[in-house]
Amino acid sequence: MGFIDFYIFFIVFLLGIVVGSFLNVCIYRIPRNETVVYNSSSCTECETKLKPFDLIPVFSYLFLKGKCRYCSSQITPRYPLVEALTGIIFVISYVYFGIGLLLIKYLFIFSILIVISFIDIDNRIIPNKLVLILLVWAIIWQIIYPEISLYDGGLGAVIGGGLFFFIAVISRGGMGGGDIKLMFAAGFLLGGALTALTILIASIIGSIVGVTLMALKLKDRKDPIPFGPFICLGIFMSVIFGDQLLNLYLEYLLV
Repeated sequence: MGFIDFYIFFIVFLLGIVVGSFLNVCIYRIPRNETVVYNSSSCTECETKLKPFDLIPVFSYLFLKGKCRYCSSQITPRYPLVEALTGIIFVISYVYFGIGLLLIKYLFIFSILIVISFIDIDNRIIPNKLVLILLVWAIIWQIIYPEISLYDGGLGAVIGGGLFFFIAVISRGGMGGGDIKLMFAAGFLLGGALTALTILIASIIGSIVGVTLMALKLKDRKDPIPFGPFICLGIFMSVIFGDQLLNLYLEYLLV
């Protein structure tokens, strides 16, 4: 990797962590029905308004040693984690898509998925407004730059939303309404094959995490585990690695 490539990756990563800082605001405020556009950021403990040098993504947390400058209360490591994760996802997306319209399309989608994931982890909800934004974004791109046919998008929506609705019915609420709506929107975005792959990936990873948490006695069998983050991870993996995974599956199937 040459110097120019490293420089571009670094710029993309910096852009990602800056966006990640805004995503932290969304994760905290959206469940509280607070605006994400106005109002300055403040310490959640002492409510002191934070200055610009308190809000440098990742680096402020490191410089302040994870504590508020004004009241010394502990700052959750969630903030730099979300920022760094967003930066890494931006770099991966740039490597996969390069500079172009698809990069813009999926950076926005992945950003929404990060917000959905952490809100679901914290609050056990997937806000309707975020799912609606995801669906509208997918429809807009279906019009201006379609990657799949409208039929395939509809098939994906039926597979994703329909299967999860069926699971919710037979399990009597074992699948949340937010998960159903998210899979419907994701299905329209991904199409039939990648929607099925997303469900498979989310189910496998969700099962592994659930069994691990129970083995470590961090969760009981009756404790609910939010499924939204696994769906979001499945969507990301299907977009980036979906073709390779499907080809591997077909090769294995035909052996």
